[in-house]
Amino acid sequence: MKLFNYMEDVVIKTIDLAIEKYPQVCKCEKCKLDIAAIALNNLPSRYIVTKKGEVFAKVDGMQVQFDVDVLKEVTKAIEIVSKRPKHDNDIW
Repeated sequence: MKLFNYMEDVVIKTIDLAIEKYPQVCKCEKCKLDIAAIALNNLPSRYIVTKKGEVFAKVDGMQVQFDVDVLKEVTKAIEIVSKRPKHDNDIW
């Protein structure tokens, strides 16, 4: 196993579910990655390096407050990107 931020998987899955509630938001890969980057910068990292760590991170991720925090940051990031999508240039 290699070094891995479990929070990345959680955020990507949350984006895929949450973005459907925003039909006006661009769903291109660039915009989704921008949303993920913004959300991840506002959430704690959950780095793991072992299978035991992966199990612990998944159990920790089952807590309701964890889900609420992730959804809150993803929603904020969706709103930010929807106002200023950067998929036309790479300056951001």
